[in-house]
Amino acid sequence: MESKIEIVSTVTVDHSDDLYKVVDVLNRTLKRENLMFGLALDQEDQSKAVFTIYRT
Repeated sequence: MESKIEIVSTVTVDHSDDLYKVVDVLNRTLKRENLMFGLALDQEDQSKAVFTIYRT
């Protein structure tokens, strides 16, 4: 069975050293709701982070 991952929303925010903690707690808390959260540095501006919400 193939699972589809859908991007629900993406936003670019200022990077913070603790931002990954928010993503971690969201993933742990909302995985039962078929939601997954991602965080990556913006490739064009390393002072920004791209936060993405996925539906699994």
